[in-house]
Amino acid sequence: MPSLELTNFNIVCATLGGFITVFGLVSYLLKERFYVSEALISMLAGVVFSATNFIRPFDYALESQKNLDLITLYFTRLVLGVQLVLAGVQLPARYLQTEWKSLALLLGPGMAAMWMCSSLVIWVMVPNLSFLHALIVGACVTPTDPVLSNSIVKGKFADSNIPRPLQRFIIAESGANDGLGYPFLFFALYLMKFTGISSDGTTGVGDAMGIWFYDTWGYIIILSIIYGTIVGWLAMKMLHWAEARRYVDRESFLVFAISLALFIVGTCGMIGTDDLLACFVAGNVSTYDDWLRIETLDDSLQPTVDMILNLSIFMWFGAVCPWSSFIKNDGIIPVSRLICLGVLILLPRRMPIIFAMHKFISQVEESSHAAYLGFFGPIGVGAIFYLSVGQQFLQNDMLAGGQRREDAKRVAETLNVVVWFLVICSIVVHGLSVPLGKAGFYIPRTYSRYGTIN
Repeated sequence: MPSLELTNFNIVCATLGGFITVFGLVSYLLKERFYVSEALISMLAGVVFSATNFIRPFDYALESQKNLDLITLYFTRLVLGVQLVLAGVQLPARYLQTEWKSLALLLGPGMAAMWMCSSLVIWVMVPNLSFLHALIVGACVTPTDPVLSNSIVKGKFADSNIPRPLQRFIIAESGANDGLGYPFLFFALYLMKFTGISSDGTTGVGDAMGIWFYDTWGYIIILSIIYGTIVGWLAMKMLHWAEARRYVDRESFLVFAISLALFIVGTCGMIGTDDLLACFVAGNVSTYDDWLRIETLDDSLQPTVDMILNLSIFMWFGAVCPWSSFIKNDGIIPVSRLICLGVLILLPRRMPIIFAMHKFISQVEESSHAAYLGFFGPIGVGAIFYLSVGQQFLQNDMLAGGQRREDAKRVAETLNVVVWFLVICSIVVHGLSVPLGKAGFYIPRTYSRYGTIN
């Protein structure tokens, strides 16, 4: 006797496949005519599917918040790894080597200024939060997101309004700084651990800075750059060798960058280094001679995989976002302050430092380009990744008497509310900025023309 099999697997496949199919039917209209971000659309879809019980994230995690956080962490690692390798491949030959001065400005003083601006705003707006704890929250939202940045620098609007050198610069900056969020996050986390309440007998700034330099800079950052360079170089040589002997078919050639991303994410995860930075470096090194980029320039496979991952991850975000915590969060921050925080973070977090340095960035030719670069610094998948990393550290390394410290609990709760809210704000604001800007430009002209005729 036939019966309905309403299992989670069947429902997820039907829901995800149905959404991508329907979205695909109107994707050109939405993205190239109305300029609506696919991230915003898929996030809203995730909210609807979760509310109607088509997507049940808590069931998939066996009703464990810890498991749900791990799923989100692994999902973000996968999406970012693939995106960052593809971002590295998209850049011209030796781009990181030739444009290092401009990139160094934004990756050095630029990121530090964004970190400080974000942390100061969070410190002022969130009640009863110390500045050290605000630095932890600010570090999560400092990197610009490569996934959302891709939607900003691709498409008809970008090709018509943004010079190609600036498009490439945005791709390079968002790719590199997403992997460089570790030093900012762990600087504050180690200070909190070693200068706060501790039962292991190790306290003090000296201990924190020693571990920060050795572990974060030495092992996580420098090792990931070296590893990414070696893997990318070997991948380029092996691909040249196989292609010259006609050992590799076209399908395997096109999927090479994606499989390389999976390999780096897995191996870096095993050794505990920065898979995001390694992926971006490997992607750019693998096209050091520009051959791989040119050969895949007209390829539609990589953009297709990119789109499916984007739709999936933002649908997941819409489903797992702790929406109720924005209103009820045990007194962490009132909703009115939370809304003000979202506005203040999106405006001064990035704009002042970009305008201060834009004359020294060769890709920024006009003030309008500086305004664009300053405003479109989205907060997205990377922020959720660092939120998950910070939550794991606060859960496993902030112990006193075998229990998690009270200050660690408070910071973890604040992280969860503030970072998720800022990600949602960024998805909505940056997803609607172009269509609203276009509407604001055309509606007055249309009204004026109509009034003149009458």
